[in-house]
Amino acid sequence: MPIDIKSLHPLEIKVLRVSDEKTELNMDFLEKNLSFSVGHANQALSWLFAKGLIEEKEKSTVISYELTPNGQFALKNGLVAERIVTLLKEKGAMTLPEITKALEVESSDVGSSFGLLRSSGTLTMDSEKKACIKEPYTENQEVKTQRELLDRAEHTPLDESALNENEKKAISKISRKRGSDSIFREVEKNLVTYSLTKEGLSAKEQIEKMHITGEELGENTKEIITSGKWRDTPFREYALNAPLTRLFPGRINPYSEFITTVKDKLVAMGFEEFDGPLVENEFWNGDALFMPQFHSARDIHDVYYVKEPEYTDDIDEKWLNNVKAVHENGGGYNSRGWEYKFDPNFSRRQLLRSQGTVLSAHTLTKAKIPGKYFGVVRCFRYDQVDATHGADFYQTEGIVISKDANLKTLLGMLEMFATEIAGATDVKYVPGYFPFTEPSVEVHIKHPVLGWFELGGSGIFRPEVTRPLGIDVPVLAWGIGIDRMALMHLGLNDLRDLFDNDLEKVRMRRNTNA
Repeated sequence: MPIDIKSLHPLEIKVLRVSDEKTELNMDFLEKNLSFSVGHANQALSWLFAKGLIEEKEKSTVISYELTPNGQFALKNGLVAERIVTLLKEKGAMTLPEITKALEVESSDVGSSFGLLRSSGTLTMDSEKKACIKEPYTENQEVKTQRELLDRAEHTPLDESALNENEKKAISKISRKRGSDSIFREVEKNLVTYSLTKEGLSAKEQIEKMHITGEELGENTKEIITSGKWRDTPFREYALNAPLTRLFPGRINPYSEFITTVKDKLVAMGFEEFDGPLVENEFWNGDALFMPQFHSARDIHDVYYVKEPEYTDDIDEKWLNNVKAVHENGGGYNSRGWEYKFDPNFSRRQLLRSQGTVLSAHTLTKAKIPGKYFGVVRCFRYDQVDATHGADFYQTEGIVISKDANLKTLLGMLEMFATEIAGATDVKYVPGYFPFTEPSVEVHIKHPVLGWFELGGSGIFRPEVTRPLGIDVPVLAWGIGIDRMALMHLGLNDLRDLFDNDLEKVRMRRNTNA
């Protein structure tokens, strides 16, 4: 589609006028030939590239050095080596600890700077182990070079290509890519070179034929009128056919909005929200849920353990003893338990919670009867990341505590999640197995692209879970993958799209079930 010349910005026009088929357009070229600021150069190139008037020719990485806050301080107050020399000239010989105290710097900085100055014969150590100026005075060339680099970098970063070998050696000692104590910061910048396309060359010819300079006035202001500039300078013509600028009003991220919708739905149904820390322990993550300590799901490959602190002492002994008894012999709840030796030390090991049911267990110890509770919980589990699995994910976790709670009530909750919230039309329920519920039910939905997948698991908590934690009535429980519900609800085909950092994609995403 041909470009309407009248729609081009003055910055674009100026770039096209100074370019031809051999011109290598980049930031440096525009700064030198058109005196563009970095911002104007970036704008001009990005606009021309978007319109297809220039194309990428070459990309390279340029390393430069810019002053850190410590560098700004050194620029104004002197390098540590310079300040040491000045101090010794004023005060005479001093020990290194005395220099450190006087300059209020790190002892390691004083030590390394003294070593540098001593190696060049600028300083020496006298018979009393005090640093002093060595006569005749010899200036350290490396420190001198560092000072020159500081002065040069005061207003603009230093390009590595412009440094000689001595300067590179000097700057390497006072710069790092990371580190709060560095004077220079190493910065990598991608330098892209462009060339005119056929469309760009055609636009350039039209600009020259129409005698457009890029200096035309874009608006009429009080200053232009009073100065009379409007008489001698032409105005830009209106491009009535130019496309309108897209406007994006502020809006909530669609996934965040979906999570809020789920919460609002449950609160409206009388549920109370619970929450808790990301770091849990083996007791609440498994023991309290009647998962034996030898269960395969508790293997290192399924959870992420905390390296430090590895263990916690923050477990109520009452609950620990109750759960220990039910694991070993049933605890007197008409159960045989798992019939093994329960290890309380294993229970104290810390990890990132692998399931939202952890918080349901916590809630049982302080819940009201009857009561309804839920949470939207971030979980972490070792898994192969693909379109329907993630290594970290959200679950909406909930429990209903009532002497009248039954499987029919639970199936009604699952149907609401599958149809009203996820927006699925094809739903099925299949028997499942979880150590902490009996009976157990899985709900599956059919995605138009991905096919059938599990939305979540549910069931009625076993007495071995509820009674040790103080509850003696039925408790319905579910853990539904809220990421998977959002996948269906937002019309996506991959869980990873929920966390896309491409702002354009997120802007254009719509709530398909709104």
